[in-house]
This record gives sequence, C-alpha cells and structure tokens, in this order.
Amino acid sequence: MPGTVTHDPPPAAGGRQGGPLIVTEDTELLDDLLRLCAAAGATPEVHHGVPERRGAWEAAPLVLVGDDAARRVRGAVRRNGVVLVGRDQDDSGVWRRAVEIGADHVLVLPDGEQWLVDRIADVAEGVGRPALTVGVIGGRGGAGASTLACALAVTAAREGLRTLLVDADPLGGGLDVLLGGEAAEGLRWPAFAASRGRVGGGALEESLPELHGLRVLSWDRGDCVAVPPQAVRAVLAAARRRGGAVVVDLPRRVDEGIAEVLAQLDVGLLVVPAELRAVAAAGRVASAVGMVLRDLRVAVRGPYTPGLDDREVARLLGLPLAGEVPVESGLRRSGDGGRPPGAAARGPLARFCTAFWERALTEAGAA
Repeated sequence: MPGTVTHDPPPAAGGRQGGPLIVTEDTELLDDLLRLCAAAGATPEVHHGVPERRGAWEAAPLVLVGDDAARRVRGAVRRNGVVLVGRDQDDSGVWRRAVEIGADHVLVLPDGEQWLVDRIADVAEGVGRPALTVGVIGGRGGAGASTLACALAVTAAREGLRTLLVDADPLGGGLDVLLGGEAAEGLRWPAFAASRGRVGGGALEESLPELHGLRVLSWDRGDCVAVPPQAVRAVLAAARRRGGAVVVDLPRRVDEGIAEVLAQLDVGLLVVPAELRAVAAAGRVASAVGMVLRDLRVAVRGPYTPGLDDREVARLLGLPLAGEVPVESGLRRSGDGGRPPGAAARGPLARFCTAFWERALTEAGAA
C-alpha cells in the first residue's frame, strides 16, 4: 500500500501533461510499471538512472523510482512527485531510502496498483481545478428542473467553459431529447453500468454526444433504468477531473446512486414553483437532499400564489435564495423543433443562468 513520507504532490496544471518518468533496471518491476501506465492511458519515459538530458528529471510530472535504483538517484535535485516503488512488504529499509531521495510516497506492489494507476492517470490528464458541479432538482413534479439544468449547461458552454450535462433521472424522458439530440451519436448511461474503477476523463468526454457546444450524458431508449452506485461515482469523478462545469439533472428520489452524485456536488438548486403545495413538497425533498448536500439553495419559479414571493418561499424552506427563475416562451419541447433552454443569449433565462455562473465561479475562486 502507498505511504506518505514528507511532501505534497506537485500541483497539476490544466492540459495534458504526458506520462511519468520511470527509473529502474529491474525488468520485472518495469514490466509491471509499463502495464500500469498502459492502464492509465499514459506513455512513460524509461531510464536506468537520472536522465542525462538537462531538465528531464525536474520536468517530469511524476517520477517512479524502482527500489533497485534508489542509490543511483540519491544525488538528484529534490522535487515533489517522486514515488519509490518496491516489492518487499517486509523491507523496513525502504522508508530510509525514500527519505534519502526525497520521495513523497512509498509504494509496494501489487497492493498499491490501483492507487498508482489513479496517480498516473491524474498526471496524464493534467488534473487541475475540478469542475464546478451543480445539481438541479425539482421541489415537485413539473417544477422545471430539467429546463433549468439544460439552460445552465447551454449558458456555461456559450461562456467558454468545458461543460458536461448529466441526466441522472432515468425516468425523465432524456435531456438529449430536450436538447434536440436524441439521434446524436455517442454513449449513454447503460454503456457505463459496468464501470468499477477509474474512468478516464478525456475518454469519457470524447465518447459522449456533443450538442450546442457541450457534452451530454443521458439515457437511451432501452430498459435500463439504473446504474450501480460505484459506476455513478466513477463517471462523475471523471467528469469533475476535466474541469469547467458539470450540471446534473437530479430526480426527486434519493437512492444510493443519487447519494453518490450529491456527495460530489458543489451547489444544489431546488426549483420550487411559488405555490403552497409545491413548497410543502419541496420541504420533503430538501430534507432528504440536505442529509448529503451541504449547499442547497432555492430557485423560485412564478407565477406567485397571493401572499408568496421568492423570499417568503426561501424563508419557509429555510434555504438561501438563488433567485427567481424567469419564464421564457418558445423553448424546445420534445420533438417540436424549438430552441433549447438558454439558447437565446439575451433571453431572461440565459440572463439568470449567466448571473448564477458569475456568482458561483466567484465563490469557487474564493474558496
């Protein structure tokens, strides 16, 4: 298993960084490390000692030093992102050698293989700031949560953010339909049902339908209406690693899979029509969602019942007010050929979404 010695890993920058540097003469260990690099989608550079090429040691995003090579790299420039890899679980001297070369971690194979695959994949993908991830959920049926989720995603993409829209409601009819892309090529949720370990962020993005400048993960028209929680966790984690914005359209029920989604959200928006029955229903939804999601805000949609306004709805629910969701005519309905939500840049819905992203991104930057 991996163990921490002294340093934090090097900060990763956006963009693809390439594979790690491997330093070893142990052919069996090298075979294992090459196999793990292949599993992570990375192509490494291999040397028997510190590379002679100037700056190669310092510039590598990750350095994997075989225990056999520790003595040969002892005089190398100290840097973050060095992992000492061995095989002998009972060799207590490995910790001394790790300190001598300034390693961040000690890894013993085969126990630490999954950790190492994840670490290699992180540097290969150039993991930086994770995506700002927003979930949208209706306080009652027909509240307009899917419309708002689509509008947020379309607006984020128009503002230049890498954007993924995730349909987490298998019974909602499909966000690809709402965006007019039900026939678009690409994978849907059932294709990821068998995912267990890490899903590559780049591979996920490239496999999904692209509509209106964003990627969409929705449901097909088959019988599959559930994906195992571990697959949901792996897919959403991959989406977050790509950065930008992830918008999730949530069902009103909270099962194990939805709990995995809620745990990875930064902000939740509860869409509530301004009527007393909707507020009562939304209170039950908020209670269930709030057990997992800490930052849940209410977005109120008119028209208003006499005696209610957006602030009163927020007060009754005990939630912060995200604002009033405007009504916009001419939106796409299933198969009618209209424009998708948020497509009219100067429309009231797009203006609401633009203001939301400005606030959310500012808050995320200050966090």
